[in-house]
Amino acid sequence: MSKVDNTTNPLDGMYWGDKPTTTENNNGALTQSDFFALLTQQLAYQDPTKPVENDQMIAQMTNFTMADGISSLNTNFKDFATTMNSSQALQASSLVGQYVLVKSDDIVFDGKNEIVASANFPENATNVKVQIKNAEGVVIRSVSLPDKDTVAGRLQLPWDGTTDTQVLNEDGTPKVDDKGNPVMELAPKGVYTISVEGSIAGKNEAIVTSIYAPVTSITLGNGTTQGLLLNVYGQGQKKLSDIEEIAT
Repeated sequence: MSKVDNTTNPLDGMYWGDKPTTTENNNGALTQSDFFALLTQQLAYQDPTKPVENDQMIAQMTNFTMADGISSLNTNFKDFATTMNSSQALQASSLVGQYVLVKSDDIVFDGKNEIVASANFPENATNVKVQIKNAEGVVIRSVSLPDKDTVAGRLQLPWDGTTDTQVLNEDGTPKVDDKGNPVMELAPKGVYTISVEGSIAGKNEAIVTSIYAPVTSITLGNGTTQGLLLNVYGQGQKKLSDIEEIAT
């Protein structure tokens, strides 16, 4: 009677050439090849008197198929996110050079060009005062707004850089223009702060301000923890969701 060698896998002869080996580093995750290798071993070493039931076999294959499908779906979502980021970047690039409105109280004055701020009144307000302060916190410009202008909604507040200090002539007298209007000193270039306060329903309130500033460039995020960002002059990096308005 011939001796049976139980150390030999009866399915070894089904391989073409050498057995396939896994050399990739999958961080401990089972691949499709690993699953079928395990399934083959299970079939090879099962009890002949109690073979695996068909429904059990189908259940195992179904579970793996579902897991593999979820993995493929995750990959497809990553590809989709990459495509969306590219599309979003293309759209955002059209904003470069345009003025956008972002929530802020910082004004960057270049020494000559007018700056436009905006105050968003939640309700009708009275006795509204607008102040502009320099880096030292000194008020250089203060304006009281008429009640008819401070109704609920957004109100634009342009500033041409002039201060409350009137220019003096060489003889020390206040300088006026050809129409008799006082000539005010121009603030030097730098960073200033705007504040708006008024009375709403009998209570003094600070009004939220925003600033119009140009988009200088865009920064592409890594697609996971950081999305696309707009670099706004004097206002830092802003998300698209931070943009309240695009100036036309």
